[in-house]
Amino acid sequence: MPTPRLIPTDAGALSWVDQDDRCWRALSWVPGKSYDSLSDPQMAAEAGALVARWHLATADLDHKFVFQRPAGHDTVAHMKRLQQTLQERQEHPLWSEISALAESIFKAWDSWEGSLEMPRLLAHGDLKISNLRFTDQGLGHCLLDLDTLAMLPLDAELGDAWRSWCNRAGEDQETSNFDLELFKASAQAYLAVRPVGAEELEALPGGIERICLELSSRFATDALREDFFGWDNKIAPSHGEHSLLRARGQFSLADSVRSQRLQIEGLLH
Repeated sequence: MPTPRLIPTDAGALSWVDQDDRCWRALSWVPGKSYDSLSDPQMAAEAGALVARWHLATADLDHKFVFQRPAGHDTVAHMKRLQQTLQERQEHPLWSEISALAESIFKAWDSWEGSLEMPRLLAHGDLKISNLRFTDQGLGHCLLDLDTLAMLPLDAELGDAWRSWCNRAGEDQETSNFDLELFKASAQAYLAVRPVGAEELEALPGGIERICLELSSRFATDALREDFFGWDNKIAPSHGEHSLLRARGQFSLADSVRSQRLQIEGLLH
């Protein structure tokens, strides 16, 4: 499959260059277009089929990754970090609002229906729609940002994809809805290229809700710590308020997924 390739340094090292306290690397250019959101079911189907082809292409790769992203989709760890942060940052001006949201997140997580003990596959690890490259004709072409590759369960991998692909409102809205039309197109295209077993299929709906709750907890943590996600002062007046907005949006999306779980299960079958 097409993929960006690392370009060696002038010294011949296939790595990076440190300059002025910054780290630089160069990758080959892949022609095409990238998008911040899915526009229609046809594009959603191309996205699903592309990811399925990528999973098939990398299925036999035997590689031990040097880098492991800390707590990559370790939902339990993210929930614990939010609890710890609430105890440590009680002086934060947004603490009361974030604490109220966190209580709802913890309650939803405690009642979540799913399994954390699923088989793992070589996963991309960050399948937000902007990490997919399309041709000028709108066909799925390649995946970008390969620094998050890891062994993950399929429900976490695709749950992260669908929470991005099927949210037309984007991350900067307080209220979000999970779009079943986009989900149907992308899920059925994925499964047509790469069918999965019954156990993995049953886990997929819960995986979407899980990743929404996980990301909500991460945004809520950042709203108090203000040290990880970037923020836009055109959207919110402070780092904390922007992360709180996104935390609410992802929690709203999790609620939308839960309320439509039967429909999601029906579309997968």
